Amino acid sequence: MKEVKTNMAGNVWKVQVAAGDEVTAGQEVVILESMKMEIPITAEEDGTVEEVKVEEGSFVNEDDVLLTLK
Repeated sequence: MKEVKTNMAGNVWKVQVAAGDEVTAGQEVVILESMKMEIPITAEEDGTVEEVKVEEGSFVNEDDVLLTLK
């Protein structure tokens, strides 16, 4: 199982994938809002989204897992 983590704290502004979606390395999967800027979080590897662990509007801390891939 692979994890997509955030590299900063912020609010989840938009989740762009759902469980079962195929993603490729470099694809934007979540947009965070931090310090009034939109920060795209990308998948580092190819895979299938197994579980989305955040909801839009939720707050995340640095290194929190946003979603898992298989």
